[in-house]
Amino acid sequence: MSSLLEVKDLKKYFPISGGLLKRAVGQVKAVDGISFEVGIGETLGLVGESGCGKSTTGRMIARVMEPTGGNIKFDGIDISKLKGKKLKEIRSNLQMVFQDPYASLNPKMAIQSIIAEPLEVNGIAKGKELIHRVNELLETVGLRPEDRQKYPHEFSGGQRQRIGIARSLALNPKLIVADEVVSALDVSVQSQILNLMVELKKKRQLSYIFISHNLSVIRHISDRVGVMYLGNLVEIAGKKDFFNNALHPYSQALLSAAPEPTRNSGRERILLQGEVPSPANPPKGCPFHTRCPLAMKICSQEKPIMKEREPSHFVACHLYN
Repeated sequence: MSSLLEVKDLKKYFPISGGLLKRAVGQVKAVDGISFEVGIGETLGLVGESGCGKSTTGRMIARVMEPTGGNIKFDGIDISKLKGKKLKEIRSNLQMVFQDPYASLNPKMAIQSIIAEPLEVNGIAKGKELIHRVNELLETVGLRPEDRQKYPHEFSGGQRQRIGIARSLALNPKLIVADEVVSALDVSVQSQILNLMVELKKKRQLSYIFISHNLSVIRHISDRVGVMYLGNLVEIAGKKDFFNNALHPYSQALLSAAPEPTRNSGRERILLQGEVPSPANPPKGCPFHTRCPLAMKICSQEKPIMKEREPSHFVACHLYN
């Protein structure tokens, strides 16, 4: 599969200020040198505990947030340092849908203005053509053309998320970063939004980076799965390989904690001891070794490198060296 997105050694460090002069006294390593690819028409699911750096990764890829280091190559172009007009041109092909459908829409703007804004800013449509495009986008996400006159407060959470998706589709992007897009919705509405995104992917050959802490959602929508822990990518594999044969101890613990309607997997619950270390003071060596039930001496001394242990199945763990 041809790569649409290539991320190499991506980092995001936030400075910690202290003292009377508010000088930098440390750094929060939210994302600490991760690398992966996303193919054309592929969905990569990013999963991990809250605070592991999933959303920060998505925001850097969408260039909502500036990376501290590393490279983001989109459609053959390094966009990690682009600014101004060049960044604006790339953004038409790279969009984002945010987690909170209530906060992501301006309550003072009618739906027509919200969806039409990217079309107007990029000079793509105006007048009757603009209204026609808005109507078309609303119908694409399962809403009525007459809804364009309403305001966000007149819609349910699921409908607002559909509006957010319509806005992201306005410029016919190639890649959409979906950040926890169903976590704030009822279960029945979640399935509707997920099915809509799967349908749009097939019709428009979209690629997704789908960020979620819900493994059942990741199983439904993803082609490949990447697992993050404390700002690091610890495993990445095809969906079937990951759910049937996760290799990293952290991945195995996540899967063991996921509720299942019928408990026939034979998977025993793995209880992790201790708390997640602070990203302001991450442990030396493997970031997971302080909680890993299989940790060895080398784990506290040397950080494991991501390697291919099985065909298209990569893991960063000393157990497989």
